[in-house]
Amino acid sequence: MKVEIWSDVVCPWCYIGKRRFETALGRFDHRGEVEVEYRSFELNPNASNQADGTLEEALARKYGLSLEQARAMNARVVDAAAGEGLSYRFDIARRGNTFDAHRLIHLAAASGLQAAMKERLMAAYFMEGRAIGDRDTLVELAAEVGIDPGRARTTLASDEFAADVRADEREAAELGITGVPFFVINRRYGVSGAQPPEVMLKALAAGWDDATPSQPHMKAPQPVASRRGRDQLLTAVARTR
Repeated sequence: MKVEIWSDVVCPWCYIGKRRFETALGRFDHRGEVEVEYRSFELNPNASNQADGTLEEALARKYGLSLEQARAMNARVVDAAAGEGLSYRFDIARRGNTFDAHRLIHLAAASGLQAAMKERLMAAYFMEGRAIGDRDTLVELAAEVGIDPGRARTTLASDEFAADVRADEREAAELGITGVPFFVINRRYGVSGAQPPEVMLKALAAGWDDATPSQPHMKAPQPVASRRGRDQLLTAVARTR
């Protein structure tokens, strides 16, 4: 069974959703037979490599909030992250364009290191204040997960994997994915948002039941809505928060 996860490395709910999915997967009886693939999605494709200002200021501008309201919104996210064992540091986070980070994740996938690269990038941004849009920083992070730094630098200096990132984003649009995280199970079920592990577990069971209909498993969740897409439609089993 395959699970594809569209997300961005600077999306706070994507990291929370990643942890909740991992919790669900750890409880899933057939976890050893689940392939997980991370797909690219940029929340702000037009961001500069190293954006000025704080996250709170950016949030206030984006949603028309006061700085006090933006701080309160961030505080709620920090609390949610803490519940998943993540120590978010929005006060030191350094905003930037994530296109190169996504290219690096594709490079890592070629060496079987995609999951490690995704985790390292998210931890670096949310908890360590690393500059996610800086190529030197990205090369260092790649080396930490076992990617040759020369190979990473050569990739980032070229347009390698750019087409792969764009293809992921184009496919997300074709499937009707407008927000992340979004989890696609066997191209049959979709889960939108950082849902609780219990919801994710039911979605995994639904996907498994589709793939192995003769096997008795946990009762699948009832579809709540159809999404536009290819001939084989995704069915949303959960909505965003």
